[in-house]
Amino acid sequence: MHKRLGQCSRIGAWGAEYTHAMTQSIAWLQDEIADRMLQKLDIVKLEVKDVLVLPDFLGLHAHFLSKRFPGVRFHSAPESGISGFARWKFRVRRWWNSRFRAGTFVSMSDYEKTGRIGLPDHSVDLVFSTLLIQDLPDPKYFLRECWRVLKEGGLLSFSYLGPDTGKELHVVGLAELMPTQQLASPWDMHDMGDALLGERFSDPVMDMEFLHLEYVADELLITDAIALKLVSSLGDRISRVADLPKKLTLEIVYGHAWALGKHLAKVQDHIAYIDPKQIQRKTTIDSN
Repeated sequence: MHKRLGQCSRIGAWGAEYTHAMTQSIAWLQDEIADRMLQKLDIVKLEVKDVLVLPDFLGLHAHFLSKRFPGVRFHSAPESGISGFARWKFRVRRWWNSRFRAGTFVSMSDYEKTGRIGLPDHSVDLVFSTLLIQDLPDPKYFLRECWRVLKEGGLLSFSYLGPDTGKELHVVGLAELMPTQQLASPWDMHDMGDALLGERFSDPVMDMEFLHLEYVADELLITDAIALKLVSSLGDRISRVADLPKKLTLEIVYGHAWALGKHLAKVQDHIAYIDPKQIQRKTTIDSN
């Protein structure tokens, strides 16, 4: 059985209607949102040689990124849980997408444990992140790591679920029957814009839209709610939950911002810290 992604209510004039079924994972949704992010990148002037996709997942985004930026090298952070033959196939695909130029594979599980992206400073021109930030307890550390790995003039492009996602599940009565949970990071686009500026990114551009998923079966809604981390596992309680809503609202927040002036002084606690590379010795030549 299928559910329908209805007409989008969004900032802007773009909208469409789709008929798809999501699975236990959010692979379909990731692919759809990545496609919308790529459309937004169409108007961005940027030369990209190295891109970090975090998290990276099977889908068409890599193909379109390599088409948008010919010759790009992929540095990939595959989703946790890929192993064995599937991981090998994934690596071959990214090697193919990079036109046989080897990129780095970053461990998502290591990032989730340490908060550090396994790449050197100033190593990529673009960080492309789809539907990750809402799962991070404090996204400012993610922004800080993106700033670190981006080259001067690089771009961070991202999307995540906003605080109105799944609002239908938090009505009085239903919330008492289902183990609903808040997103780890329920930031709206204004919170994110302020955080980007606070982490020294330049010219942030924020946008949002509401997507409405309509359901014909309660089991499908619960499956997606669990995959989106809006509900913890119900176990055998699913049969006792009645009067579920027939739709879920997804608030999708999009943004991008530039890493500019990376070698300028950093101000912290009203003290400016200057990169030693900025300090040059001035010499004078005696004309006598």
